[in-house]
Amino acid sequence: MSWTSIADLLTDDEAAPVALLGAPLEAGSVTPGRCDLAPAALRKALKRISTYDLVEALEIDTGVRDAGDVAVHGLMPAEGFVPLRDAVAALTARHDLTLLIGGNNAVTRPAAHGLGVPLEEVGLITLDAHFDMRDTDEGPRNGNPVRCLLEDGLPGENICQIGLAPFANTRKMHEDALAAGIGIFDLEFVMGAGMAAAVDEALEQLSHVEAILVDFDIDVIDRGQFPGAPGARPGGLPVWDFFAAARRLAEEERVRLVDLTEFDPSLDPSDLSALTAARWAAEILAGFGRRAP
Repeated sequence: MSWTSIADLLTDDEAAPVALLGAPLEAGSVTPGRCDLAPAALRKALKRISTYDLVEALEIDTGVRDAGDVAVHGLMPAEGFVPLRDAVAALTARHDLTLLIGGNNAVTRPAAHGLGVPLEEVGLITLDAHFDMRDTDEGPRNGNPVRCLLEDGLPGENICQIGLAPFANTRKMHEDALAAGIGIFDLEFVMGAGMAAAVDEALEQLSHVEAILVDFDIDVIDRGQFPGAPGARPGGLPVWDFFAAARRLAEEERVRLVDLTEFDPSLDPSDLSALTAARWAAEILAGFGRRAP
């Protein structure tokens, strides 16, 4: 039997149910790096991930339209807002699920605006070590997409944040998130109650929204298991929980868009981080395959 990889599912068919879009935005990062390299690194690593999950005896056969990369390399987040928003909007209007591969976390704000529904009907779930609630006095950056979206009009009760880490945020960010009504599921909650409980409670809090964007900031993973993220910390989320969240959330039909951000291939001389990112894509497709016909 021939080896079939996730890369073999990529196609230029506009009728494919899933789309993949690269967003190599690297400017404006709190920690400068090369997150612009991530889309190419992930596509390359997909060749090493099989389409078959032996645990569930599941064969992934979903076609994925590769829509290429948005021309945002070298742009500041404010400059990249319109091209990213419009590229995402074109794909979410045609496909059931879109995978947006950053790039830094600043791509999340235009992505939310590209869902094609008013912000009042958008839900945002983040898997992130950080609140992403830095001040916006210097404009949008990778450290403030959540605060930017609140200022844009996204209601706080439409946001849930999973995996927030100790000693990675400030008191003001925490207080502002609580005041806004954001659902907070910190790392201790996840490790105690389990990822399934965190995801289920987040989806319940967002039961009133029409469309959901999930921001998978990969620096939520323990740095020892994912060295290719400048913001990752020791003692972070176990990678298995990251994969479990990806599969479960992609199963939810209201999840129209997922992004993967803050992966910097230049930080990892091995292939561990690239393979982890590629496995995330496989988990997303496996979860999507669970959706009712």
